[in-house]
Amino acid sequence: MIEFKSLNRLSVHLDHLIKGRLWLKVIIGLLLGAGIGVLLNPSTGLLSESMSLKIADWLDLPGQIFMRLVQMIMIPLIFTSIITGIVGNTSENLKTFGLKLLLYFVFTTTVAIAIGLVVTLILKPGQYIFELGGFPNSSESQIVPDEQTDLIGNIPNSISNLIPNNPLESILTGEMLGVVIFTIIIGVAITQLNQKTATPIIRFSEAIQKICMIVVSWAMILVPYAVFGLMAALLSRTSIEVFLGLGYYMAVVILGLILLLTFYLIIVFVITRRNPFKFLKAIRDPQLLAFSTASSAAVMPLSMKTADEKLGVSSNISDFVIPVGATINMDGTALFQCVTTLFMAQAYGIDLSIMSILLITFTVVAASIGTPAIPGGGVIILTSVLQSSGIPIEGLIIIIGIDRILGMFRTAVNVTGDLTACVVFNKFYGSKAKPETLADNSKSSF
Repeated sequence: MIEFKSLNRLSVHLDHLIKGRLWLKVIIGLLLGAGIGVLLNPSTGLLSESMSLKIADWLDLPGQIFMRLVQMIMIPLIFTSIITGIVGNTSENLKTFGLKLLLYFVFTTTVAIAIGLVVTLILKPGQYIFELGGFPNSSESQIVPDEQTDLIGNIPNSISNLIPNNPLESILTGEMLGVVIFTIIIGVAITQLNQKTATPIIRFSEAIQKICMIVVSWAMILVPYAVFGLMAALLSRTSIEVFLGLGYYMAVVILGLILLLTFYLIIVFVITRRNPFKFLKAIRDPQLLAFSTASSAAVMPLSMKTADEKLGVSSNISDFVIPVGATINMDGTALFQCVTTLFMAQAYGIDLSIMSILLITFTVVAASIGTPAIPGGGVIILTSVLQSSGIPIEGLIIIIGIDRILGMFRTAVNVTGDLTACVVFNKFYGSKAKPETLADNSKSSF
């Protein structure tokens, strides 16, 4: 077996963010940004519309820099993390629970979408926006309904296309599912090499991981300012009435996420027989960091450390489940995409048939698997979901404005889902944690 250092050692780059209460600074930034945004709104009469827009562009700058920095290192970080995770597992372990892990992620994603469907169809958040006149519309943005049926006929092609014929193209275009599958194939192939040949590859992967986490730590310095600027820019551009309607939509998304979080706690209690409240207490640090950064990829080292040290998960489980989960287990994002799709259909006054809703469900399951684990990743993929459902995409301009806020909540839920998967698979496939590890963390043990 090739020796390598786990990604969780790099959590040292994130520890100061937890100790410095980054989450509290983010909330303060949100509140201050909201106050400044209201003052900058042209409706107050303090500034002209053109001046307000110019100031909003500058306020957006820290947020744009932060997102681009995280996007820049996302693929190399995930690529090297999955490889080291696979190499750290014996091939027998990978064969044992690799497929079951994928099926588990598909199951939880389907449950998340079902929760999103129920809360949106019952509460109808888009109705208020529709009564205000709806979102901007263009008939050209709607696809022909017949095109929707092509998706079913193209399932064989879609399956074969999962394996990228040009990995570099997948990397350049940010097609995460193709990147993940390519990385898994390469990682499994590396396990077949002798130690002398494979060691330089593993050491190179470790170096890339460390470089990426250093860049992430730099980007995190901008987070409170980014949230402040994005919130101020949003309220300076949006009318109060529309913002109230969006507030109702946000409440529906957050309600769905709370129900999904409850579902995770039920899984933890039923399958692992652990105390759900102690489980929540143990994973508080990665949840708060995920809330602050809105990037599950950036939180991976801390998630691994928490799984190993506070949850007693075997490292060969967490080192594989966390990186893979950060890329394909996007339950919170799937719920958000489902709620947003139905919300926009309601805002445009579009009545969706049962077949259309089933199509949305299928598309969201597929799309959420390929959602980048970065701020704004959910909205990027949401475009394809809307187009496949025949819903105009112009309204996304408004959704993008509030996506940062919702992204913090759904990322915290995504990270919770990854850690839930860790304890579930550790129950059946993990080796027992070292006694000294559990002893050191007796306060968080179950």
